[in-house]
Amino acid sequence: MWFAAAIGSAVLFGLAGWWMKVSQMQSGSSAYLLLGLYISGTCGFGVHAALEHTLLPSLGDPRVWLGGLLIGAGSALGNALFMKALECGPASLTSPLTNMNIVLVIGLGMLVYNEPLSGTEMSGVLLLLIAVVLVSIRGKQQEAQIQSRWYLYVSLSIVLFAIRNGGLKVTDELELESAPILLVAYSLSIVWFAWAIWKERLSVVPREWRRPAVASASTAAIGMRWGILAGLFSYGGLQLYAISLETGQASIAGPIFSANSLVVAVGAIVLYRERLSTNQWIAFAMTIAGLVLIRL
Repeated sequence: MWFAAAIGSAVLFGLAGWWMKVSQMQSGSSAYLLLGLYISGTCGFGVHAALEHTLLPSLGDPRVWLGGLLIGAGSALGNALFMKALECGPASLTSPLTNMNIVLVIGLGMLVYNEPLSGTEMSGVLLLLIAVVLVSIRGKQQEAQIQSRWYLYVSLSIVLFAIRNGGLKVTDELELESAPILLVAYSLSIVWFAWAIWKERLSVVPREWRRPAVASASTAAIGMRWGILAGLFSYGGLQLYAISLETGQASIAGPIFSANSLVVAVGAIVLYRERLSTNQWIAFAMTIAGLVLIRL
């Protein structure tokens, strides 16, 4: 079951990243996008925890609030920088590279929690990681379009997303329920982005000095619409990822989850006519082969 949950988490979370890319391509407000994402995601985790009857008992545990705070910080700040990176570089490069945070999660599972890997499982993990690297390789023409600050945004996103994904592994080892922790994480993120929007609206300057960064009604609506949709897929993806961590190994479930970047790459290739390179064809083949080896 954990294997199917891990694959499902990659697909659903990849679609969440894709809706974020669509919003960015339609000039939607990043602040409203992320606010919408965390509102719908919070609702999803809240309903999930309520149905499991874990909501009220868990909220009385200070460890749940601490874990939610750390995971929420990694998620909120990581997504904010991810959106900044999308503005400075291509989605088919940004998304796979930010998913390299999973290397840190693999190290956490193997070194801290002594999770063993068989020969075939190790081979499958290596194939998945190589696939993530290959799908990131672009030609010289694409590299010329990348702004220098993109490298900083991507590097920080990797660290922050590692805190989010690794935090779920730590809280699972503490035998804490995932849905209430993610509810806390996402609800705190709502406060963060609501504050960002409020601060943005307070930046009132004379008309002739007004910056285009202040979201108009149309860009706000676009961002909120795609954000709400992305939040539902984000909820489904992270919840399945948490389930795969509970019943499987982080050193295996993590690399499968990282394959969510391929969903964004496929969308960019098919809908935005980014050509599929030889490296990307090899990456997709290696992804399938890696999943098969892990399953053996």
